[in-house]
Amino acid sequence: MHNFWLIVRHEYRKMTGTRSFKATTAGVPILILVIIGIGVLAGLMGRNTQPIGYVDHAGILAPDVAPPANDNLLEIIAFPDAAAAEIALAQGEIQAFYVIPADFPQDRQIALYYWEDSPGGNAMRTLNAYLRANLVAGMSAEVQTRLIEGADVAVRSVDGSRELSSANAANIFLPFVAAFLFIFAVISSAGYLIQVVADEKENRTMEIMITSISPLELIGGKALGLMAVSLTQIGIWVLTVVVAVVVGANYIEFLQTITIPWSLLLVVILYFLPAYALVAGLMTAIGGAVTEVTQGQQIGGILNLLFLFPLFLAVLFFSDPNSPIVVAMTLFPTTSFLTVTMRWGLTSIPLWQLVLSWLILTGTAVFTVWAAARIFRAGMLHYGQPLSLKATLAALSRSA
Repeated sequence: MHNFWLIVRHEYRKMTGTRSFKATTAGVPILILVIIGIGVLAGLMGRNTQPIGYVDHAGILAPDVAPPANDNLLEIIAFPDAAAAEIALAQGEIQAFYVIPADFPQDRQIALYYWEDSPGGNAMRTLNAYLRANLVAGMSAEVQTRLIEGADVAVRSVDGSRELSSANAANIFLPFVAAFLFIFAVISSAGYLIQVVADEKENRTMEIMITSISPLELIGGKALGLMAVSLTQIGIWVLTVVVAVVVGANYIEFLQTITIPWSLLLVVILYFLPAYALVAGLMTAIGGAVTEVTQGQQIGGILNLLFLFPLFLAVLFFSDPNSPIVVAMTLFPTTSFLTVTMRWGLTSIPLWQLVLSWLILTGTAVFTVWAAARIFRAGMLHYGQPLSLKATLAALSRSA
């Protein structure tokens, strides 16, 4: 067992010390920060804090009635007529002004006047806030609060396990983010696993190592070491995303609707470990069966499509996330991780599907790692020759 942990530590240190790992691990956070930074910069540059004016022919807006304090609302200035407002606009005292018709709210066509640059959405939000506050001024405080805040329509599943509303609408995209992180981290490290196994088999380094450690311990140690590398990488990315969202929420309104989906995080953790073990087992088996790294990577690239298949049917997830095809992909081991994460934000997944899917995935992963060790051992005995299908089946059926 001591040698097993030595393999784990060696693979972890070896992988995290490479330039490619450092570049990839640092590159994704930098890209995230650049995207958030551009959004924040665009928000700051597009935010005009100049006051807005209004001409109220309907007598709706009272000077002493204002909406609840809000940092995003602009200062609003009343003018007796459009001519006075135009003078203030020309002198740069206001960024724009609105003219409310005399028969408002029967006639809801409010005219907007500005010079070259159209005011941002904050200007219209400010006017709407003042209009709502004045229209409900004579009502009770409770009714005022309900009318000003408006309705929050929530879409709930029949069993109550899923809810989607304006407060958490942004969270529908988080499962897809988790899916892409899995693809990027796992598939890249899987290709590295093929290269390591094939190279060490080709230069016969494995023959020396196998004298002091069993094939299963060797393969398991390499897989666990690379799994720790992927978890480290994903952890850094997730931490970067959290920090970027917290900071960006002060400037980007969309980010303010994002909440931490603890149930999704639990599902991702439960599925990630066996899914990664399945990938590692398949790639190790390929590396042990072939004689050249290039050949193994070509086969591995084809097998990667089995894990990416749900992405090709992404439209189906939005149109019918409970269709028989999607349910089948939920249960199939190579597609279960991506399918479950992508369905999580769109529908309520029955508990029996989650349990059965996880058991199938875990059982397949355990068998694949065991089979990879057998295939790797048989591949060593066929030095310089690729394993045929008959030899592979014989290695799997041979007693320990």
